[in-house]
Amino acid sequence: MTDDPLFILVILSCAAVVIILMIGIGGFAKGGDFNRKHANKVMRWRIGAQFVAVCLILLFTWLRSKS
Repeated sequence: MTDDPLFILVILSCAAVVIILMIGIGGFAKGGDFNRKHANKVMRWRIGAQFVAVCLILLFTWLRSKS
């Protein structure tokens, strides 16, 4: 399964969601100017990345169930 390119793409997209989430949590914890300027933008990026990750997971499971 690790040699499947779609599986690798799913893992990378999940890792991107975690990284964006950590940036958002770090900015929230630190507060200040970064949080005021970028909190909503980081949240939008996370939601978009989560949407892509969920779609890729669904595609992967659908393709694996057919074979």
